Amino acid sequence: MDQVAAAAGVSRATVSRVINNAASVAPGIRDAVQRAISQTGYVPNVAARSLVTRRSNSVALVISEPDRPDDHSFLNRIFTDPYFGRVTAGATEALRPHDVHLVVVPTDTTDHHQVVRYLRQGHVDGVLLISSSEHDPLPAQVHALGIPAVLASRPAGPLPVSYVDVDQRLGARLAAAHLLARGCRSLATISGPLDIPAGADRLDGFRAAAGSSVPAEISDFTRVGGETAAHRLLDEHPDIDGLFVASDLMAEGALRALQDRGRRVPGDVAVIGFDDSSAALECRPPLTTVRQPVEEMAAEMAQLLIAHIDTPGRSPRSVIFQPTVVIRDSA
Repeated sequence: MDQVAAAAGVSRATVSRVINNAASVAPGIRDAVQRAISQTGYVPNVAARSLVTRRSNSVALVISEPDRPDDHSFLNRIFTDPYFGRVTAGATEALRPHDVHLVVVPTDTTDHHQVVRYLRQGHVDGVLLISSSEHDPLPAQVHALGIPAVLASRPAGPLPVSYVDVDQRLGARLAAAHLLARGCRSLATISGPLDIPAGADRLDGFRAAAGSSVPAEISDFTRVGGETAAHRLLDEHPDIDGLFVASDLMAEGALRALQDRGRRVPGDVAVIGFDDSSAALECRPPLTTVRQPVEEMAAEMAQLLIAHIDTPGRSPRSVIFQPTVVIRDSA
């Protein structure tokens, strides 16, 4: 800053006012300082500035997953499931104009204490939290820290924290209505884990529209899980002609199972997924699916978090997006 001040012929304090966009600096002096900054290659010391502003200009995207006995690699699922990539992209795009950086922090129950310590130490200004299980203690732990936070779905229990979600039950009802409108009469569903609110809500919504006795298999939101669950359904209910699968990844696996059994899609069995992710387009045939606008939802989460950071004590708010059906070849 001393070098910039000397090059511009002004005081160090004037340079500071220009860097911090103070309105009291005359336009000519501001131009001179900015030219000097360009000439000297000066870049503000972020660490030093954070000591004054008490801001890190970073927020954490914490992805908390439960331990499951038949689990595949935790990190492998996080970095291959299109959902997490879409959340990261949507949040990053919304944070960029605020010059705020996103730090991705995957965690399971074995290292929650490390994540809590990291957040308590002030490395980030706030948290975007994806928590999959209703038994996950992390949302309450983050709230207890007093750090600004926004959840990526409705919390399983009462918690005074902002969240963004899609109307999960409505999406599943739309899936049932679409299958029934096609003339399907023997419906079934592959659900996600029921300790995840989205898994339970999608099953409840589908059964509310298709009938409480509709056969259901519980799976884990993975391709392999969807394939295995579809084989079990077909073993027990070979007359299925309409199948709602509660994620596109599971639907991709279910389509493999149907093809292995010689069942034509949609001729013999119409299949509809949930998410409208890249997996839906990779399916053969391309997957009809319930769309949740994940990028827009993540951007809304980021905007809510910035508002909480800028206005401490702001009341919690929930934002619910509306799902739609995207019709392709599978149903």
